Amino acid sequence: MAADVLISECGPRDGLQIIDQVMATADKLAWIEAMHAAGITEIEVCSFVPAHLMPQMADAAEVVAASARLAGLTVLALVPNLRGAEAAIAAGAHKLTIPVSGSEQHSLANVRRTRAAMVDEVARIVAMRNERAPHVPIEANISVAFGCTIAGPVPEDEVIRLSLALVEAGVDISGLSDTTGMANPAQTRRLFTRLIGEIGERCGAAHMHNTRGLGLANTLAAFEAGVRTFDSSLCGLGGCPHAPGASGNVATEDLAFMFEAMGVRTGIDLERLIAARAIVARALPGVPLYGMLAPAGLPLGFVPASAR
Repeated sequence: MAADVLISECGPRDGLQIIDQVMATADKLAWIEAMHAAGITEIEVCSFVPAHLMPQMADAAEVVAASARLAGLTVLALVPNLRGAEAAIAAGAHKLTIPVSGSEQHSLANVRRTRAAMVDEVARIVAMRNERAPHVPIEANISVAFGCTIAGPVPEDEVIRLSLALVEAGVDISGLSDTTGMANPAQTRRLFTRLIGEIGERCGAAHMHNTRGLGLANTLAAFEAGVRTFDSSLCGLGGCPHAPGASGNVATEDLAFMFEAMGVRTGIDLERLIAARAIVARALPGVPLYGMLAPAGLPLGFVPASAR
């Protein structure tokens, strides 16, 4: 089905990184396959980080290799450094995403590098990519772009400056992440409007969290500013282990429903999407699952935009 927006599922990475339980590889692949079958065409399946720091991602190479066999699926991997990028490309990832913090304090906590050092690391990753896998796009998203639970407010001028530095370093696209759920719709619309004005089509995904209940409102504000790619997580799972108080992403099923109800096509089968929640529930017993659509159900007589 044709789509007007791209919903990029980040649950197998962002959704799992903050959970103590380690999901079995077979369950991860069943989750990814179910999302693919529901019409999701881009999934961030893992992050390439040391297993002793994040055991949830110890099977990253296996998950990438298996997911890459799904026809029509773009397999994303998060990489915080050159070593991770090399491993992701070797495993067969179709696209790399690199987190670069908007605040110096979060950068040191998250990747143990200053922001300037991360821009230099991004340039090294780009150079390696250009040599080994020029077909693999790189997206550098600015974490805590709308506020940081360690440093507080993040100046918008610094966010724009950082995005421009990343584009100059050679990334293909640069998006903004509300890692801590501190954004509001006016701020989201304003900052994405500025970003698009500076880097145009290189503007990447809006990665919004629902920590304070404004995830969908902020997503809609980003859409109104011109963004057409959105990160989300099935069941609303997710959060940054290095940003105190950060909690779950916008729920994929709620996000897809909002757009389809508005007449914006996502290409996603909502009933299959809701059914995929059962895989997560079985694989993560006791872990709270979020989202409003699943318990309420689709409205009587509802016809999604993708089927009109």
